Amino acid sequence: MPTTTLSSREFNQDVSRAKRAAEDGPVIITDRGQPAYVLLRHDAYCRLTGGGPSILDLLAQPEGANIDFDPPKLPDGIFLPADLG
Repeated sequence: MPTTTLSSREFNQDVSRAKRAAEDGPVIITDRGQPAYVLLRHDAYCRLTGGGPSILDLLAQPEGANIDFDPPKLPDGIFLPADLG
């Protein structure tokens, strides 16, 4: 899988070229000579990320909206005052 590198200027001037290059592999877009972005086909991105749900989807837990949560109380005397001296 070949990797293509384009400067930001080249990318802006010829987006179609970058898209064609992304058909064969990742396209690295540089900013002031340093790699800044990577252009991938969506299917390649899905393969890299496993195609599963995002962390946002996992944290939303719509099915868990009505979970009863009653944590046990901590016993007295386990906390000590802070020594600020």
